[in-house]
Amino acid sequence: MNVAYHLQKLAVNSTLISSVGDDALGRSLLDFVREIGLSVETIQVHEHQPTSEVVATVSAEHEVRYEIVYPVAWDFIHWLPAYETLLKGSTALVYGSLASRNDVSADTLLTMLGFQHLFKVFDVNLRAPHYSPKVIDRLLKAANLLKVNAEELGIICSWYDGTLHGEAAQVEYLFANFDVEEVLITKGAAGASYYTREHHFEQPAFAVEVNDTIGSGDSFLAAFLTKRLQQSDPASTLEYAVAMGAFITAQSGACPHYEKADFEAFLIDKRPVQ
Repeated sequence: MNVAYHLQKLAVNSTLISSVGDDALGRSLLDFVREIGLSVETIQVHEHQPTSEVVATVSAEHEVRYEIVYPVAWDFIHWLPAYETLLKGSTALVYGSLASRNDVSADTLLTMLGFQHLFKVFDVNLRAPHYSPKVIDRLLKAANLLKVNAEELGIICSWYDGTLHGEAAQVEYLFANFDVEEVLITKGAAGASYYTREHHFEQPAFAVEVNDTIGSGDSFLAAFLTKRLQQSDPASTLEYAVAMGAFITAQSGACPHYEKADFEAFLIDKRPVQ
C-alpha cells in the first residue's frame, strides 16, 4: 500500500491487490485507501481472518523492529478473474516475500508472476520467522529487478556461497545465477546503489533530521520506479529515489500528506551528504 500511495502521489496510476478482514480495522483501512486516491475494487474482504496488524518498535538509533501478526486476511488472497484483466493492462508488478508465507496468497502471487510482459519488481522482506531460502529463491527467479537492503543482500547470497564478501561480488553472483537484470540496494545513511549488468551507480544520502524511518524504503522504491518507467537516466533516477526516502524520513508515518510539488521543492533545496 505504501508503494502504491507514493506512486499515485508521483502521478503513476497504481492498484493494490490485497485482503482485509470484515472488521472495524478493515473498514477503517479501506476508508484510508479511498482517501489516498486508490481503488478498493481489487482488495478482498475476508469473513474469517482479521485485518493485519504490525507492531513497530523504534530504537533511539531510529532502527525499526517489526512484529508481524500471523495469520491475517492478506495471507488468504485468492485469485480472482478480475486480476487477469488488471494485469494484462499493467506495465509492472511490485511484490514482496511476505505475501508467500501462506500457500493461498503464495499461489495467487505465482499466478501473477506468470504474466510474462510485466516488469517484475521483487521487494525482499526478510522478517523472521516469515521467510525461508526456498521461498526467496522461487521469487528471485521470477524477478527483473531486485530491491534489497545491504543486510538482506548478504543473507541471501550466504545461502548460495558463503565465500562471497562485498556488495559487488554478491551482486555479480546474482547476475551470473539468476535472470534478474537490475539490483537496487538501500543502505540507510550511506545512500543507495543501483546495478545493471553493464553499469553501477552510487548515490549518497540526503542530510535530513530523522522523524521516523517507517515506509522510507517503500517511498524510495516508488520514486525509483516512477523514473525507471519513464526511462530516465539511471543516475538521476537513483538520486530521485534517495531524495524521496529522505523526504519521507523527515516526516511522520509511512504515508504523510504531501503534493508532488512539495517533494520537488525538497529535491531542489537539499544536497547529498558528502
